[in-house]
Formats: sequence, C-alpha cells, structure tokens
Amino acid sequence: MTQLPSISFTSLSAEPRAGTAVYFAAEGEGVPAHLQKLDAASGGTIAKAIQVSAFKGKRKSVIEILAPYGLPAGRVLIAGAGDLKSLNAREWMDIGGAVRGKMPAKTAQADIFFSGLETLTGEAALAFAFGYGLRSYAFKKYKSKAPAGAEGEPGAQENGGTTPGLTVFSDWGEGLAQAFEKYTAVSEGLYLARDLVNEPANVLTPPEFTGRLRALEAEGLEVEVLDERALKSLGMNALLAVGQGSAQPSSAVILRWDGTARTSSRQRSLVFIGKGVCFDTGGISIKPAQGMEDMKGDMAGAAAVAGAMLALARRKAPVRAAGLVGLVENMPSGTAIRPGDIVTSASGQTIEILNTDAEGRLVLADLLWYAQTHLEPKLIVTLATLTGAILVALGKENAGLFSNDDALASQITEAGLDTGETAWRLPLSKKYNKTIDSKLADMKNIGGRDAGSITAAQFLQRFVNSGTLWAHLDIAGTAMASPATDINHSWGSGYGVRLLDRFCEKFHES
Repeated sequence: MTQLPSISFTSLSAEPRAGTAVYFAAEGEGVPAHLQKLDAASGGTIAKAIQVSAFKGKRKSVIEILAPYGLPAGRVLIAGAGDLKSLNAREWMDIGGAVRGKMPAKTAQADIFFSGLETLTGEAALAFAFGYGLRSYAFKKYKSKAPAGAEGEPGAQENGGTTPGLTVFSDWGEGLAQAFEKYTAVSEGLYLARDLVNEPANVLTPPEFTGRLRALEAEGLEVEVLDERALKSLGMNALLAVGQGSAQPSSAVILRWDGTARTSSRQRSLVFIGKGVCFDTGGISIKPAQGMEDMKGDMAGAAAVAGAMLALARRKAPVRAAGLVGLVENMPSGTAIRPGDIVTSASGQTIEILNTDAEGRLVLADLLWYAQTHLEPKLIVTLATLTGAILVALGKENAGLFSNDDALASQITEAGLDTGETAWRLPLSKKYNKTIDSKLADMKNIGGRDAGSITAAQFLQRFVNSGTLWAHLDIAGTAMASPATDINHSWGSGYGVRLLDRFCEKFHES
C-alpha cells in the first residue's frame, strides 16, 4: 500500500529541525503579531514578501519565502487562515491539503507552527494534519523513474521519491498524538481505496483483488471468500452471469469487524455492499472505445467498502459491521451473457437482460440477497459506480443518494457534509418502478433512457426485503476521474471511506 507520510506532534518550545517552516496568518492583518519577532530577525524579509505578493491572509492562500535572511529554515511558508470566526475542522483539513500542495516534491520534512491565531483548538491542529496527509497521496507505482514532481504534485513514494513528513508544534504538544491515531486509521483506509481504484485492470483482476482483501486478516478483520463453486451452490446466478464471459473467475468476499462487547445477544451488523467490477467492457453491449480505459475504476464501490472496513479495524471502532463485495470482470466472449437472456437471481426473481452494460445492478442484486440471508443486517448501504446518468444529474460534486428510510438518508447526508463527501438524495416511487417491468420475466435490467440512475436504484430496491433499512450511493461521478481538490489530486478519490467511517462514528457506535 502507498505509504502515509510521517506525522508527529510536539510542543512549541521544542527545537525545530526541518528545512521548511510553516506559519499562519488571519485575513487582513498584515504581518501577524506572532511573526513580528521573526520578521525582525529576517531584516524585514517577511514584511517585504507579504507586501510584494499582496498577501491578504485569505483562506488557503500561501506565500513562499526561499532562503530568508537570518532565519534557520531554508524555506518559510505563510498560509492564510481567512476569517477565524468561520473556521471549522473541515476547513482546517482543506488548509492542510493546500499547504501540502505548495510543498515541492523534494521536501523531506516540514515544521508547522500551530500558534498565534485566536480560537485555535487541538481539533483544528488534528484536522490540518489529516488534510496534509491526504494530499500527500500519489500513485507512482508504475513510473520506471521517480519523477521530480512539481508544485502541488507529491513525489513518487514507491520507487525512490519522497513522502514529506510533518511535525506539528502546538500548545497541546505530544498529547495530540494519541488523538491522531483515529485520523491515521482513516487515512490508511482511504489510501487503500485509492490504490485499488488506481490499479490497472491487468493487475487488479478479481483473484488479485480477492488476495488483497485476504491480507486484511492481518489487520484484525475476519475474511471469508465465496468462490465460483460456492456462488453456484447459493444460486447467485445474477452475479455469475456478469463474469461468465471472462477468463477471470468471479468471487464474493465478506469482511467482518466486531468491536462491540462480545455478549450472548450480539448486535446486528451495519452492512456495506460494494460493486467490484474490476473491468467493464460493457460485455456484448460493448462500450465506445473512447474513455473505456476509465472502466478499470468500476470497482470503486468495493474499494470504498474495503477501505472503510480497514479504517474501522485500525481504529478499533466500537461497532459491528460487515463489508460485502462482488468481484467480477465483464467481458465479451462466446460465453458472455447476451441481450435477451433471462437469469434467475439468488432471491428467485428473474431478470431479462436487455443491456449487458447494466451489469453492476446484477452483482448487487445477489449481494443484497446474501446480506439479508446471512449477515443479520441492522441496515444496508450499497455503493456502486452504477450509472453514467448520475453524472448528467449531479456532475462530480455529489453522489446520488437513494433510500427507503428518511432517517437513514439524513444520517448519510449529514456524514457527507461533515466529511465533504457529499450526497444528494433523489426520489424512489412506484411510478419509476413500473419502467423496469418485463413481459417475459419479473423485471428487466434497464428502464429506458429517462431517469437512468433512479430506475437503477428501483431495480436494487426490488431485492430489499420489507422492513430492511437500505440506502444506495451511486458514486460514478465522485469515485474516479475525480476533479482535483485540496486533499486529493489522485485519479481515484477513495470516495466513501470517510463518509462511511463518519456515519459509523456519529450515529452507530456504542
């Protein structure tokens, strides 16, 4: 897995050692009072830099001073914090990412002086360090030479590049280290998800993905694998139909974490289900060549579930949860499913295949049945890069959210707002449901051109039992080919890991 940067915490009285020092300035204060002594030692260099760059301290603005006269640090950065009254933890996280983005790739270590501003808290310092670490991610595994990197581009980590570390100097000193362990756990889950999404499909085949999930047993997760033989015996024919055209065998993997007190009356599980189509050609209904390379990311739902489960295990979350992923490859061949075929799902419901490129819902249909039959769900959340239509509706700023329960939908929405992994709720109704009725089977796997994301969710809802709390996140616009943000410049964003972790922490931990 891509390596996280080293992040440590110490007191303001400790001796700085890094060649790069970072200080903060509030909006509109010129040379901050806490930097005036430093400015005097530099012969007015800081004041001159602020004047020349017209630096106003606006949030996430950063100025860089190289080789400042009279100062021990070879590089000084001053980061704008903006209006202090409106700062919250999420914005401190973004500031951390913005500062990391201004670090040259060859920076080995940075000292951050978290002082001099009113209303500073330990939580703000933790959030800053968290954002710094998230922005440090770079997937350079297949670069034969370590790239030098550019501003905003972290250097290679797995082939000789640097991973700039961070020391946070503050009034809270080393006391923040223990509190930061939670953030480290979530970062590791997010890095795992990003790594999985970024891997090429010739490497991350269903068996390889399965092997990487087996390795999570070392992190405290219970791992169970259902191979093709087991899937056939369970009648999971919808999932198997998607992969039957591929030379790669399909599988389903169950990840379990129980951080609750072990009693005779165990709690039911929060169940997270992820679509894991390791490559999606569209099958016989083959996709256009342009952009098909992006379909290596069609397993981002499974990656998010894996990352979230790792985060729960690493921080020993007091919750009982299960992650369930279906790992398949959708290929055209003489054994592939065809338009017009009818398959019988594990639930017994029959599905007429009109388009083999609407395959993710077939995988999730059987996983929903398995979860309700075998995993004692308290609730179920499905995550999938399910439809291109969700990009038409919401672009890349929000995932599409569907749910049969208002309270569950509100919890997911709130967790999304807390983390910045936002979701927008879309409707479900009987009128939309009628569009997937089939004359030959119980349902067809597409509902026509209109409301494609909604009809896909309606399809999934047919496999949710009455009384089961369920929500679905369509993450096709947010999980891959992601727009650059303050905390991510990676093609795979890892969307869903922080949202699910926050959802557990805020609403479901004992």
